[in-house]
Amino acid sequence: MKHVSILIPRGETSLSNIEATYKMFTKVNEAMDRMKKPPVFKVQLVGLSNETTLTNGLFIIKPDLTINDVSKTDMVIIPAVHGDMAKVISDNADFVPWLIKQYKAGAELVSLCIGAFLLASTGLLKGRSCTTHWLAADEFKLMFPDVKVMPYKIITDEGGIYTSGGAYSSLNLILYLVEKFAGRDMAIKSSKMFEIDIERNSQSLFMMFHGQKDHDDDVIKRAQDFIEHNYSGKITVDQLASTLALSRRHLERRFKKATSNTVVEYMQRVRIEAAKMSLETMRENVNEVMYNVGYTDTKAFRETFKRITGVSPIEYRNKYNKDAKAAV
Repeated sequence: MKHVSILIPRGETSLSNIEATYKMFTKVNEAMDRMKKPPVFKVQLVGLSNETTLTNGLFIIKPDLTINDVSKTDMVIIPAVHGDMAKVISDNADFVPWLIKQYKAGAELVSLCIGAFLLASTGLLKGRSCTTHWLAADEFKLMFPDVKVMPYKIITDEGGIYTSGGAYSSLNLILYLVEKFAGRDMAIKSSKMFEIDIERNSQSLFMMFHGQKDHDDDVIKRAQDFIEHNYSGKITVDQLASTLALSRRHLERRFKKATSNTVVEYMQRVRIEAAKMSLETMRENVNEVMYNVGYTDTKAFRETFKRITGVSPIEYRNKYNKDAKAAV
């Protein structure tokens, strides 16, 4: 039986992460019991104290144990904690040596959504891959530049450390752990019981692109504004550099440093975001949308769209446009 410690951090902790994880593992045990088999998981809530106040006193949780009571565990689940991440990490710093100790003793560590920030504060993610909510990916990169952030991923699994993407994609990671420790059949039963898509493996479909302007380079902000207002026309890097009175090389270097995208990547992201909005709300067909956002090559548009969103333009339109859905 695998001992699972669900952390109860201080702060605005995701109750849905805690409750859903507890319930999914518990339901597996109930199913095993019905089959006259031993339970797979022993799940306990573990905090820094015997009572933890969450969300400015709105909720109070009484953990089963404190970290001082748990000398060894097999798996630690770290739920999302919202707010200022530096403060979240500071408020929960007492977990860090315990997490490191448990990992070195053989425990597996699991972060859900932005729980990745607390996990990364241990230093155990250094040089490893992880994911988190796509909205928090840029902040994560700034705080932990030595971690390989993969914001398109739903799940990462590396060296006994697991991370999940944003919000309810944490359910996919818990389902993944159910499959790993209780078998495929149990994972399928769980996916049906909790109505979770067992094959979902990307956050790309849900990502919205907001121009990366959290920087102080005003010239690059002008370049971004130019792209965002002129994406439907033909824009070249040379033209943009000339408009800004920069060399192409200088523009590309500064653009990449400020936005983490190349100029071409940024153009693609802006155009595909515009295409997504059109496909969600307009009646134009895919080719009309393609031309309206500045593409003339059907193959290039479809390949770029699928690389960024994970689905084809037609699949995206059918999923999010109710008029298109009704017409199918």
